[in-house]
Amino acid sequence: MLYPEIIHHGATEGVTGSCHQLQMDAVTSLLIDCGLFQGEENKQGNEVANSMAVDFSIETVKALIITHVHADHVGRIPNLLAAGFKGPILCSEPSAKLLPLVLEDAFKLEHGRDEKQLERYLKLIEQRTIALPFDTWFSLAQTPTLICRVRLQRAGHILGSAYVECDIEYPAENRNRRVVFSGDLGASHTPLLPSPKSPERADVLVLESTYGDRLHEERSTRQARLEDVIDKALADLGTVLIPAFSIGRTQELLYEIEDILHRKALLSKDSGSEGRAPGDPAFEPDPDSTLPINWPQLPIILDSPLASRFTKVYQELDEFWDAEATARLDNGRRPLRFDQLITIDSHAKHLQTVNYLASTGRPAIVIAGSGMCSGGRIVNYLKAMLGDSRHNVLFVGYQAKGTPGAAIQAYGPKGGYVELDRERFTISAGVTTLGGYSAHADQQGLVDFVTGMSEWPAEVRLVHGEAQAKKALSNVLQRKYLIAKRSIEVVIPGS
Repeated sequence: MLYPEIIHHGATEGVTGSCHQLQMDAVTSLLIDCGLFQGEENKQGNEVANSMAVDFSIETVKALIITHVHADHVGRIPNLLAAGFKGPILCSEPSAKLLPLVLEDAFKLEHGRDEKQLERYLKLIEQRTIALPFDTWFSLAQTPTLICRVRLQRAGHILGSAYVECDIEYPAENRNRRVVFSGDLGASHTPLLPSPKSPERADVLVLESTYGDRLHEERSTRQARLEDVIDKALADLGTVLIPAFSIGRTQELLYEIEDILHRKALLSKDSGSEGRAPGDPAFEPDPDSTLPINWPQLPIILDSPLASRFTKVYQELDEFWDAEATARLDNGRRPLRFDQLITIDSHAKHLQTVNYLASTGRPAIVIAGSGMCSGGRIVNYLKAMLGDSRHNVLFVGYQAKGTPGAAIQAYGPKGGYVELDRERFTISAGVTTLGGYSAHADQQGLVDFVTGMSEWPAEVRLVHGEAQAKKALSNVLQRKYLIAKRSIEVVIPGS
């Protein structure tokens, strides 16, 4: 057999379960990601068990490299360890900070809430994790027959996200191969994070294709559209509910809302009508107040303990922010910790906030998980407020088929209903979907990542996408190569 060989253990039939094995010789391989299967991509049978199963041999796996900490890339790590994996876990420095928070949830899903067992597990993760700086080669193998180095580069998807360059040398054969795994690539105009830059070269590229068949809505104007949507929603004298994922999307929303608040406050000051910012972390407004308030008085409520923990880590790792975000810090602004931001931690306070907002006309913005309304604290808000036309639901993320979020999107404008915890709730609240908030590169971004290399890859393997997305991206790449008079082999595993 001619090495290296790539074996895919997930993300071949959809967009979850990312897990790829780079077999470098008969006894040495690396694993890139080990993620959960989610939604309709779960295998048949017991949903939790099969979504986390490690059903392949790990005998030759010497190290696990993770591209970023989303569950569909790291959620099977508890089972990987249970299967006997003894090697190191390599990731970027920010990912090393975020990983224990994600795996704590994954561990509880699989093994329950035994605190002592959880503590031992997290200690093991800490001992195994090696945090690598970006743009620095790290040696993983050096024998007379095999030399392997890996390097992480910024992917711009979420904080700490990376694509992986694997440089493999076979000294006895005088042969070298460069294999690149894209992980999830970020889109342009993403707040907080620098955009990804193409690697110098690749012989083989394993490329995500989530949005390989479409272009995103204009991202540079998305903040203005967010402001307009919220202004209109607040005119209904109710609450704007934003279901959001705990890591990435929530922090982007907070960053952009802070900028809107900052500009609104300046405008109010210039016009002599400066509002009174609440600044009250207990969120105890006047119970008799049902009048609309202006932006400088608007409570922004983050009701997700996990999102709050991720946001704190984002704040601690501001050295990895982009130049624009850093400039705001230098000017004394706090993009993720502004005065009007209220965090809700306890369950009792959560229920109190739901009841208060549902029963009054106090305008507010609530950001709560989960992003597809399939669980988490957003469900209680929806149960209490979907039947009231004063309130509005604002979607800024993809709603997968079969989720409550997709049902609200589809039937809300028709005055339909949605099932939450096996109970029907009529949808009278406003429903709006705002494009431009995807954390993934679109078709153009993916093509640019390939063609931005000095040496284009001769082989591109398309993963992490639906069938139509992979096919469309394959066609575009082949046309690009044809025009440039270059050769390409596009491989779609599992097809």
